[in-house]
Amino acid sequence: MTNILVPYDFSDQAANALRFALQFDETQKRTVHVLHVVELMSRPFLNIEEEVLTDLKEQVESKVISRFNDEVLGMFSLKDIRIEVQVAFGHISQTILKFAHSGNMDLIIMGTRGVSGMREILIGSNTEKITRASQIPVIAVKSFVKPDRIKNIVFPNTLMSDADEDLIVKIKALQHHLGATLHIVWINTPTNFKKDAVTREELKRFSKWYMFKDFTINIYNDINEEAGIINFTHMINADMIALGTHGRKGLAHLLNGSLAEDLVNHADVPVWTYTIKESD
Repeated sequence: MTNILVPYDFSDQAANALRFALQFDETQKRTVHVLHVVELMSRPFLNIEEEVLTDLKEQVESKVISRFNDEVLGMFSLKDIRIEVQVAFGHISQTILKFAHSGNMDLIIMGTRGVSGMREILIGSNTEKITRASQIPVIAVKSFVKPDRIKNIVFPNTLMSDADEDLIVKIKALQHHLGATLHIVWINTPTNFKKDAVTREELKRFSKWYMFKDFTINIYNDINEEAGIINFTHMINADMIALGTHGRKGLAHLLNGSLAEDLVNHADVPVWTYTIKESD
């Protein structure tokens, strides 16, 4: 892991994500890119002189660096870490995604407050939007946890839809970086019920085919997938949830929603997501 992007908005959750990033994958030399996005909402801002924007950018960068120095740097050894602080102007989620994809980032680590109710349905969070659209893995963090304390990762599995080579490679890499046990789980729900004996054999074949190591296979019954994943995570005291998402947009997203985005909003452990590329 060489390039980690951390969107930073001065919130406690963003600070938690930054602390997480500074300690993630400590065996590797890496650059942590701290990005603060200033969203210029009103139309008059479009005519602001470049000199004014430059001054504003410098002021915000100074504030970010000051907060960064005061709240973060004193807590950690920065061996093998290069830190770059940048300020950009634009729509928050779109600017973060553009920066991530044009800058060859390997991972986005960002804080999430989580949203619920009508706000979740109509607006969603920036983390949710980035989870949906990012072409690179995203880790959403609410409360701070040390990466080296993550020893149990829940991998919710729907067998056929999760049988994606790229996803499996990245899940294994995550597991290796953290030195964690992977808990592969099928969530049995009333609307998607399968007999345990059948599911267990399918999970065994799935695990053998992809040659997982240091893993368990599990079946958990609950009212829906999201509740099942969260409750199973609590039951085994897992430290992270990792799953693929299909990044639905438009009407498909409105009608079907996204399990990954729901978990980003509602889970209380870090959630790692990766968008599965649709086959042609």
